[in-house]
Amino acid sequence: MAEFTLGDVVAERTVHLTRESLVRYAGASGDFNPIHYRDDIAQAVGLPGVLAHGMLTMGIASSVVVAALPADARLIDYGVRFTKPVVVDPDAGADVHVVAKVGALDETSARIDLTVKSADTTVLVKAQLRVAL
Repeated sequence: MAEFTLGDVVAERTVHLTRESLVRYAGASGDFNPIHYRDDIAQAVGLPGVLAHGMLTMGIASSVVVAALPADARLIDYGVRFTKPVVVDPDAGADVHVVAKVGALDETSARIDLTVKSADTTVLVKAQLRVAL
């Protein structure tokens, strides 16, 4: 069982995404919206470029915490609010940086608050996991 102290960093990691990452995720998820792989379509609908799938970004953020927890840890809840997209450059890709800190504790659970950024921009807010104690 994990022990938590308010304010402690539970996990921190940067995950690099490429256009290949997006294609692989599209195949796994079945989400083949062309804004995730075609620059011309993304630009035609007013986007700054090809975007990572929101659920991929959300999954990356949670996986950083899950990887740092003991195998018997039990997640009770997870939620986020999407604020900005992760734009994945065709050559440079994109980095998603996640910092997970203990934000609150009670008798039965710990709330883990996630800071999730790409290109120095916060892409998820109110990103929180609750872990059973």
